Amino acid sequence: MKTYLITGGAGFIGSNLVILARRKGIRVINLDLLTYAGNLRNLDPIKDDPEHIFIKGDIGDRKLVREILKKYNPECVINLAAESHVDRSIEDPEKFIKTNILGTFHLLDECYRYWLHLEDKKKERFRFLHVSTDEVYGSLDPDDPPFTENSRYAPNSPYSASKAAADHLVRAYNRTYGFPSIITNCSNNYGPRQFPEKLIPLMILNAIEGKPLPIYGDGMNIRDWIYVEDHCEALLLVAEKGIPGEVYNIGGRCEKTNLEIVKTICRIIDEICPEKAPHESLIRFVKDRPGHDRRYAIDCSKIEKELGWKPKETLETGLRKTVEWYLKNPDWVRSVKTGEYKDWMKRHYGLEI
Repeated sequence: MKTYLITGGAGFIGSNLVILARRKGIRVINLDLLTYAGNLRNLDPIKDDPEHIFIKGDIGDRKLVREILKKYNPECVINLAAESHVDRSIEDPEKFIKTNILGTFHLLDECYRYWLHLEDKKKERFRFLHVSTDEVYGSLDPDDPPFTENSRYAPNSPYSASKAAADHLVRAYNRTYGFPSIITNCSNNYGPRQFPEKLIPLMILNAIEGKPLPIYGDGMNIRDWIYVEDHCEALLLVAEKGIPGEVYNIGGRCEKTNLEIVKTICRIIDEICPEKAPHESLIRFVKDRPGHDRRYAIDCSKIEKELGWKPKETLETGLRKTVEWYLKNPDWVRSVKTGEYKDWMKRHYGLEI
């Protein structure tokens, strides 16, 4: 049985990846600090699974990482542990520097030292996969071609700058030491178990509850959207077949404005809850955030051609699955709406939750 160490495995993308990996028969060691976005309830589908070993801890704790590597001997490490919300990085950038740069460095260096002492066959099979974001490439104008793996880095927020720095460290360890690291840069994820400060779960939950749907600026900011399980399938494929030293961009080929996304959510909820329609009447435009990138778009031709991956979900099917999941999991929703979350929503959107 393969053994993977997945960091950040109680978060949104991480928990979906852990659950998918277990479905595929991979033993998972799950290291997560359980900050505000990490939630053990995300892992309820595998809570009694003996081949999922959860460890609460920080990727910056070198001693702990060293002990985990020695005890469990993973053949792959997938690093998803990160501070990931742009608004929070604007408010408190130091946390992002600590986790996304220093934390990645400590994890990376411990994995490198572990790899150095593996026997030849295990050394050849080992992979370190660092999961990054399309935001490291900056913003696109309306007529610009999508980002490729060769696009220039131009981060515009403390969050994207911290992820860019981490990417450079991972690349440097491959080029300097021959360490078998791979980087993926992904577009905006959505789906089950996403913390509801992000656009799609926030809009779903507010619409269901008849609360305002706050959209930054004019709502014309464009993102490329991908259903989280499609992203996770791509990550496991890269871990298995990706070439060390390479970068793979993962996107949904689904560019939409924020306003289009919200209107689509409203239409789906209108169909499911017609007695409360139309939900579009709840849309409110709020003050834009500083440095708000206008457009992201991902060219995922490389992973499609070289590894044979393509997203399975359309925006319509993915959003419908997402809306249905939130409707079916009210206990999960209540569990994440803590006092800290309420304070955040009041500060940034002026909303009482």
